[in-house]
Amino acid sequence: MHLEIRQTKDGSNTLYVPELNEHYHSVHGALQESQHVFVKHGLEHVLSSKKDIKILEVGFGTGLNAILTFPFALAQKAFIQYDSLEKYPLTQDVVEQLHFEKFILNPELLDYFHQLHKAPWNEPVNIIPYFTLQKIHETLEEFVPPHSYYDIVYFDAFAPEKQPELWADEVFAKLYKAVRPGGVLVTYCAKGSFKRSLKAAGFEVEALPGPPGKREMTRGVKPVV
Repeated sequence: MHLEIRQTKDGSNTLYVPELNEHYHSVHGALQESQHVFVKHGLEHVLSSKKDIKILEVGFGTGLNAILTFPFALAQKAFIQYDSLEKYPLTQDVVEQLHFEKFILNPELLDYFHQLHKAPWNEPVNIIPYFTLQKIHETLEEFVPPHSYYDIVYFDAFAPEKQPELWADEVFAKLYKAVRPGGVLVTYCAKGSFKRSLKAAGFEVEALPGPPGKREMTRGVKPVV
């Protein structure tokens, strides 16, 4: 798969896939989008009531969501288990071309970012005592998640029109079963068909203000019975 480096409006870089005409992150700001959608409305929302967090990410990609999650383990001593699905891992050369050092100003954090990318696949790795990463080399369709296990799903797949198989009703039914009661699924997408799929699976759907360049994002909450 051919990839091109593109700079987004907040100065951070993302990847562009010409054959899909799709970017890995928002062109309005890769860093801002990840921080707003996944950290603020996913991680921080759950951390307000729980300090032992299990995250499932759909699309490890550039590792941006993972490294933005990492400081919470360092600062708050929150135990974070971070499982991330990725069928097409980036090469080290592509990761280096992203030049994340330009906006990851903390040298220690930059070192952890490289550790995340160099970690082996399909086995849990303790990056620090409070943060365990498991990169899973599978598609979402292949993955069989534990029942009622995850506190948060970072749903960061390509857009529905680019990868419709990842936005099917059966996918969200599977993710609903994987999320514990009170857990959440967060994503940048706010399409009506997607929200209907979330509701059909059993999630309570919340429309939240979107990151720069987007009016809305979505959070699905699994009800506590």
